[in-house]
Amino acid sequence: MPERISAIMLNNNNISHHTLPYLSLNRKLAIKLSLCVNLLIFFIVTTGHLFSEVHGKSIYMEDVGVLYFFIARFVTGFFIFYILYEFCFWVFRKKWKSGKKYFAAFFGTVAVASLISPIFSKAILLFFHSLPEDLFNRVVLIGFRKDSASAIVVFLSTFFISLFVRNQHTLLENQRLLAENIRNRHEALKNQMNPHFLFNSLNTLDGLIGYDDEKAHSYLHSLSHIFRYTIQNKEITTLKEELIFVKSYAFLMKIRYGESLRIQYKIDEKYNQFNITPLSLQLLIENAIKHNVVNARHPLTISIETTENNTIVVINAIKPKINVEAGEGIGLANLVERYKLLFGLDVLINKNEDFVVEIPLIAV
Repeated sequence: MPERISAIMLNNNNISHHTLPYLSLNRKLAIKLSLCVNLLIFFIVTTGHLFSEVHGKSIYMEDVGVLYFFIARFVTGFFIFYILYEFCFWVFRKKWKSGKKYFAAFFGTVAVASLISPIFSKAILLFFHSLPEDLFNRVVLIGFRKDSASAIVVFLSTFFISLFVRNQHTLLENQRLLAENIRNRHEALKNQMNPHFLFNSLNTLDGLIGYDDEKAHSYLHSLSHIFRYTIQNKEITTLKEELIFVKSYAFLMKIRYGESLRIQYKIDEKYNQFNITPLSLQLLIENAIKHNVVNARHPLTISIETTENNTIVVINAIKPKINVEAGEGIGLANLVERYKLLFGLDVLINKNEDFVVEIPLIAV
């Protein structure tokens, strides 16, 4: 199991790139789509007109003038599609509301097609001076209609591709979240089971045995609960479960620091079944102890309170230590990122006289 976790952690950056094919509304995709769609339409139009008659004259491919016309039409068709796709992609990349974006993309693409179609059609027909004026205008009109229809094709294809891209982005984020959560659990387990922590815990337990067996039993029970909780396979848990774990952790810390450490709880029971990410509160308590002076002369008070805004706030006075050990990777940045990935919500951090972290509680 540890080897599997480590392997996933090491390949965390590769998941997004290799598990799913990458697709985005960029210039490369616009060129590919323009070529493919134009080839399809060119094949259909060419097949339909190959044996049709224009003013009593059959159109065969041995007619060199007509061959040049079709080639020119194919080339201009490609550029028209490319311009339309580039415009439509540009609109879809805007961070507008969906209704506004779709409205602008549809009518904007049709408008662009209406402007550039006559220009390209007339540019082609300038090489065919022998065409009668009525046939000239007819060909321009047919080209205008075709390019207007092409604008609708461009919009619809872009719309469905954007849905695929959005779904792809969601899948990639979920994969990233999975890897991140595995890494978080692994790091949390390392933090709790590192030799320094175990040494202090066992040393404290040894001091209690024979001196206060009842407290030693409670200490061992809390230590066991901490290990069970840190290896659970959960992305979210209830506030009630998290608080039970936090109180077990706080009990161990209180045995170690005595009255120098004070933890106050003001929890409204109506939030007990709200969801929170595991280890969130424990992390903040651990950080507060790690970064601040905790002794009889300067006791540390940590308050954990629910608010009417469906959040829980952890507050501690700032009394910084001179030398602080480097962290193991589980920190506020990880906490903020987990909430952003899981729920799309922000963890608020305020540092003034007190260090305040406000975590959203998620209603079931």
